[in-house]
Amino acid sequence: MTHSLEPATSIISRLGGLGIVQEVTGASRTRVYRWTQPKEKGGTGGIIPLNHAPKLLSYAKEAGVDLTANDFLPIEENAA
Repeated sequence: MTHSLEPATSIISRLGGLGIVQEVTGASRTRVYRWTQPKEKGGTGGIIPLNHAPKLLSYAKEAGVDLTANDFLPIEENAA
């Protein structure tokens, strides 16, 4: 089973998928996919590079998607 990482997986899904995120950010489809993969597999460990956040937040606002800057912060699974 492939394990996709957060918060990238949820953000990409909420915005409508890889294709839309690719179009909004100008990043390649492969690059966007790598945001959802572990670092040991060439991914970013679930982190969307912050230089893409303003475009994604702007798109989300226009599309009526509930997304905030806080959503881009890594999720600590062991947080109390």
